[in-house]
Amino acid sequence: MEEHAYSMKDGYFWRITISLALASFFVFAGMYATQPLLPLFVKEFNVSVSVSTLSLSLTIIGLIIGLIVLGFLSDRNGRTSFIKLSLAGAAIPFIIMPLSHSFLLLLILRLMQGFALAGLPAAALAYLMEEIDKSSLPVATALYISSNALGGMVGRVMTGYLSDHVSWENAFYILGAVGFIVLLAVLFMLPDSRFFTPSKATFSEDMKGFFYHFKNPGLLFICGIGVVLQLSFTGIWTYLPFYMEAPPFTLSLEAISYMFLAYGFGVIGSPIAGWLAGRFGLVVIRQIGIIVMTLGALMTLFPSLWIIMIGLCVTCLGFFTAHSLTASSVGMEVSHHKGSASSLYLVSYYIGVSLGSSAIGPLWNGLGWQGLIITLGFIPVIYIIIMVLYKKNK
Repeated sequence: MEEHAYSMKDGYFWRITISLALASFFVFAGMYATQPLLPLFVKEFNVSVSVSTLSLSLTIIGLIIGLIVLGFLSDRNGRTSFIKLSLAGAAIPFIIMPLSHSFLLLLILRLMQGFALAGLPAAALAYLMEEIDKSSLPVATALYISSNALGGMVGRVMTGYLSDHVSWENAFYILGAVGFIVLLAVLFMLPDSRFFTPSKATFSEDMKGFFYHFKNPGLLFICGIGVVLQLSFTGIWTYLPFYMEAPPFTLSLEAISYMFLAYGFGVIGSPIAGWLAGRFGLVVIRQIGIIVMTLGALMTLFPSLWIIMIGLCVTCLGFFTAHSLTASSVGMEVSHHKGSASSLYLVSYYIGVSLGSSAIGPLWNGLGWQGLIITLGFIPVIYIIIMVLYKKNK
């Protein structure tokens, strides 16, 4: 009997979806765990704001390197092994980092952790494209990305809360324990690939296939969206703690960490976006998501804590709507080397994260919160307008 790709009617669809959701939850909790701790690092390690942001941006640089390397390897050696190794490699540094009192060593470990974290995103989207029926793929992808939002939210809130009440070291120990629990669940639940065909190409042929994607205007447009979305979104959240700890708000680390609960709107936004895209079209809903994100960002310019919180919720809703639909459209643009195509999109996406953490430091230093928000809020909208005009005139 010929095997078929899993649909939502199959039990294995839900085993795959839940496994990858758990893995995604931990990976993104670990990736962004230091974001609310940046003001604490400035004080405890006596480093500058820009240096403290390296605890995030170096992780992303390690992740980008890992996506390129592990994306190629997953095309040759399968998907599930990289997902499992990613979880183990991401959990171990959380046990080691609290033992060091050197910020330099912490940064080195975060760089290595970023490389390990890449195993999941490098393989997960390609795994879903191969194992899940096309009609059910948007749902699986949306749930996977919702877990990104949930993990990022819980990781930030938990580390912020625990660091204010206990210590950041204990917060990291707990994250490490969560990682090993998730690893055990994935080992038990995630089925082996059935439709994976290993690439027998040489490394140079793989590189040629990778760079072939640069001839695909549709895919490059999608990658550009990934860059600008994350540049803006990460920039807002990276510098929010510094804005909120200063007058007139003077919030504690615990109070600032609660603001990351706005990510909950990303958790519900991604599945809703998938459903709306099925009814009204992916492009339309994606553009609406980008506009909503910009409007939410501009709301944070008001000097009211409540309006800022609402603005952050709206920003998350718009961002995860746009991001989930952009990620799910990668597979529609390519017919081969899907692993490297997914990696190319994710590399672009995380270049945006890196730029949004450390690279825009001068913007924060020179223009403050107002200049930062106005600039970051309009970058995605301007990008979409330019690309629409380009397509019309082509």
